[in-house]
Amino acid sequence: MTIPKTHKSDSKKIPIQNLDISLERDVFSRSVIRELSGVLEDIIGLEEASGYISLVGQQVGSEIGEQYKTALKVKRLNKEQIGKVLVDLKTRIKGDFYVIESDEDKIVLKNNQCPFGSKVKNRPSLCMMTSNVFGTITADNHGYAKVVLGETIATGAPSCHVTVYFNETEESNQEEGKEYYSREAK
Repeated sequence: MTIPKTHKSDSKKIPIQNLDISLERDVFSRSVIRELSGVLEDIIGLEEASGYISLVGQQVGSEIGEQYKTALKVKRLNKEQIGKVLVDLKTRIKGDFYVIESDEDKIVLKNNQCPFGSKVKNRPSLCMMTSNVFGTITADNHGYAKVVLGETIATGAPSCHVTVYFNETEESNQEEGKEYYSREAK
């Protein structure tokens, strides 16, 4: 590689480390994840890419769920704790999730800011991270979960609308979503 010669007018040289470049660990990590999901979507298709990302989300969900149970000193999270954990974990990673509805059968959340930031746009497979983290935490503590990703920022909506069902109901059976089951015997 040839380095261009500097001209005398370049007398005020800016040190490399002081250049105005938007690059730090978080941006770099989100960029890598975005490009990885894009390559997967392009090569194997959206459905298969979502499957691979789902596996990662399941592992991450298990890890995060265990951390919360340990910190709360409980063997299982109850439904109220699950809702609080889902909101808290997304807040910690710079999401803006909040509960808009909750009852015995479900919790409905809205999100105005994706943890992946602008890197999520046109990468719907990344939504499997939310689905699997939420589904794994809920199912591991309650035995069952169905996560319905309504509107998503990844597909161009201004916000995300996510419903987590605790039980199979007539309503949940009419919704298209992903079901999760506890991986351990109750």
